[in-house]
Amino acid sequence: MFVVAAGIIALSSCSKGDHPTSRKPGSVSTATGVEYDEGDDGTGFTVADYSDLPQGPGLVFIEGGRTTLGSAEEDVALTRDNIERTVTVASFFMDEAEVANIHWLEYLHYMRDSSEVLYKAALPDTLVWERELSFNDPYVNYYLRYPGFRFYPVVGVSWRQANDYCVWRTQMVNKVLAEDYDGDLDPSAGLPIESGAVLPNYRLPTEAEWEYAAQALIGTQLDEEENQLNKRIYPWDGHQVRNPYGRNMGQFLANFKRGRGDYAGIAGSLNDGAMITEYIYAYPPNDFGLYNMAGNVNEWVQDVYRPLSFQDMEDLNPVRRNGALDDSSMYAASEFQSLITNTVRVYKGGSWKDVAYWLSPGTRRFLEQDSATSTIGFRCAMINTGSSK
Repeated sequence: MFVVAAGIIALSSCSKGDHPTSRKPGSVSTATGVEYDEGDDGTGFTVADYSDLPQGPGLVFIEGGRTTLGSAEEDVALTRDNIERTVTVASFFMDEAEVANIHWLEYLHYMRDSSEVLYKAALPDTLVWERELSFNDPYVNYYLRYPGFRFYPVVGVSWRQANDYCVWRTQMVNKVLAEDYDGDLDPSAGLPIESGAVLPNYRLPTEAEWEYAAQALIGTQLDEEENQLNKRIYPWDGHQVRNPYGRNMGQFLANFKRGRGDYAGIAGSLNDGAMITEYIYAYPPNDFGLYNMAGNVNEWVQDVYRPLSFQDMEDLNPVRRNGALDDSSMYAASEFQSLITNTVRVYKGGSWKDVAYWLSPGTRRFLEQDSATSTIGFRCAMINTGSSK
């Protein structure tokens, strides 16, 4: 009886001041008037201290908003599979750069300690470099493990392997957070979501998130006005793929194939400087602070591929996880008239082996989720929790 009375007194005083917030919930429930437990006897409802979502290693905050998704380039392939439409994407986090070889080697180290089966399943396909008529032998043997390639993007990983890496990374990051936790809860038992000290899952970004982050139209925003100066063909301003300013004028802004047989320019004046992949922090970041959202390697995203996804999707946080409203049986894959199934996934961004057309954020291609190539890598994303912004 005393607890309830005290709660009523606290409520009446609270009503004259500021309302409770996630960071300052008060000591008494605004629904029942019962005092929150401070962790002494464990019988009451405990409200853990909370300040903010911990910053996930490697991540950059991407402020969400309204955008127009879709191809800004001429549809040279006549696929018409990414027609412009307006959507809203919630704020989220994304890796500053592509997942690199050193990150994957760390992953392999822990997989080997865990299980030989898991270790073998996590091994990238280094034979993706092998070509009958090309002397790529050094990359087969050295690209993944040689120290000089540590911070080059990992390749030869399938969509499934990329997802498995995201699961492992989530576990490892939250394990570190639990060890550093100094609240009332027992970190050895694993921290619950209610602690506020557990990060959401690392995962592959949705296609909409990836395209939105690559556009980085925040850089075209007029001050205090809900207008943007222009749409972008690439993750930077202008129609060109070279830097138009300063002492770096004329330098390419991404790692891509300039033309038939031309991957890097001529000796003595190499331009993008990369015959294959490049350092993950090479080239200027876009206006969200993300590196290589065009070129270097294509990147896996969550979505199942459909040519008409733009017609079926929601306009808030769109994603296609399966064949809803567009069943794969419509595409006659079983009769070898189509490659479209529920196991083909979208990849985006262009690579060291692609011409400039594929650098545009709106372009999209697909590949079987168990396949891997020397031109596809990935980066992780994470939802933004506890805030609508």
